[in-house]
Amino acid sequence: NCWLMNDRLLSLLGLARRAGKISLGNDPVLSSLQGGKAKLVLVCPDLSKRTLKGIERSAEDFGVPLVTIEQSMDQVSMSLGKRCGVVSLDDAGFARKALTLTETNGEDLIV
Repeated sequence: NCWLMNDRLLSLLGLARRAGKISLGNDPVLSSLQGGKAKLVLVCPDLSKRTLKGIERSAEDFGVPLVTIEQSMDQVSMSLGKRCGVVSLDDAGFARKALTLTETNGEDLIV
């Protein structure tokens, strides 16, 4: 079941990427947050602490929910074709769907 959820989240991220509704990597995600486009930020558990701190601060400043996903940077990178440990979904529909696929199931998050 765990793998099914992981694959569904990675598939959703791939779909969002093809739709141009995703920002990949630290700088693009920060730009997306500052530009008011980011609806949800997803971070990999193996993201560096320094990068995570900056992303967490920005997400908090702009009131955007941040979720740590189970997938490693390698899994996300293989799925999206770009090495990154942080992703923002820049579309409310994709963000809502991603929340249903992450562990919190969106219970404590409002998008």
